[in-house]
Amino acid sequence: MNHYYVDLHIHIGRTWTGKPVKITGAKSLTFTNIIEHARHEKGLNMVGIIDSHSPEVIQEVESLLASGQVVEHPAGGLIFGELTVIPGSELEIYDENCHGPIHVLCFMPNLAAMKEFSNWLSAHLKNIQLSSQRLYVTGLKLQQKVKELGGIFIPAHVFTPFKSLYGKGVKSSLTEVFDPELIDGIELGLSSDTEMADKIAEIHRYTFVTNSDAHSLAKIAREYQVVAMEEPTFSELEKALKTEDGRRIMANYGLDPKLGKYHKTVCSECLYPAHEADQVCEQCGSKKIIKGVADRIMELKTTEIGPEGRPPYIHQVPLEFIPGLGPRLLEKLVNHFGSEMAILHEVPFAALKEIVPEKIATLILLAREGKIHLAAGGGGKYGKIAEI
Repeated sequence: MNHYYVDLHIHIGRTWTGKPVKITGAKSLTFTNIIEHARHEKGLNMVGIIDSHSPEVIQEVESLLASGQVVEHPAGGLIFGELTVIPGSELEIYDENCHGPIHVLCFMPNLAAMKEFSNWLSAHLKNIQLSSQRLYVTGLKLQQKVKELGGIFIPAHVFTPFKSLYGKGVKSSLTEVFDPELIDGIELGLSSDTEMADKIAEIHRYTFVTNSDAHSLAKIAREYQVVAMEEPTFSELEKALKTEDGRRIMANYGLDPKLGKYHKTVCSECLYPAHEADQVCEQCGSKKIIKGVADRIMELKTTEIGPEGRPPYIHQVPLEFIPGLGPRLLEKLVNHFGSEMAILHEVPFAALKEIVPEKIATLILLAREGKIHLAAGGGGKYGKIAEI
């Protein structure tokens, strides 16, 4: 079995003609730029490109297929050299019981299925061109459509305070919104990890995925997983999510939850720490208290013991978080060692310090080993790495 680096949540900022798709996404996030950057700079083997339902994105993919730069694999996925692209879409749902907003990820095996999905979506949302649009059907109907097209269905960043399943989406159980049999995995999000998530017993049955939710090229692969598959295809990914025939996720790599933007409960105005039950900020008097993921999970907790056989969750600091490692120095590292995956996993300390100052090489090594000191984030502000 081969091992592959996989990030399944990368947004498209603009189409090839410059039209916006993900409004908050960088203009450089076109389909073509993403696949080139993910393959050559990041060193990924498989990516899920969200917003592939947008008609102009479909046109760009069709152009790449016509030119032979991208080819479709019979087992699903779009092949660009050593990189496989899984076309996907992030959608926002509510239901008649006022559950929501909840974001979900829907992946299709090929472009034909994505085109059919896009045509279906266009009848149920206001702007088919844009990302993460509200879909005017229930979660159950969306699940059924995804499965009808042979797709994969994953609730997105399930603990973030806004637009997620457990953030505000449900009161107690995912069964309020979804058919549990039609869920293929659970995306944890940047402010939680496996140990935290496994305090909720009803998601023990699902594979956890850790993805970047990238809104810029630099953010690609800030979270990812190593997946054991025979080859990087849609059908192999589907088997890995179901832990079938030896296919499985070997390890989840993600931010220490303290680095996430919503780990602790704080005042959103001044970022002063708050208690879970606080209604008013003690520092500035604001009533805008944002409950942190850690506190929300403790509210929902139903168990202390997770299931056996979970892959390890490895806290890893993205290179862009390393103090002193700016874009030019990072580019120098990538040019020398080949990719960010190589730098994060393989390059020895002695080789690193030949290219960057020893202080930065030391931080990279400490980050790789999970021994770096962190200050927790909250209220929409990332945590920080302490200097040495």
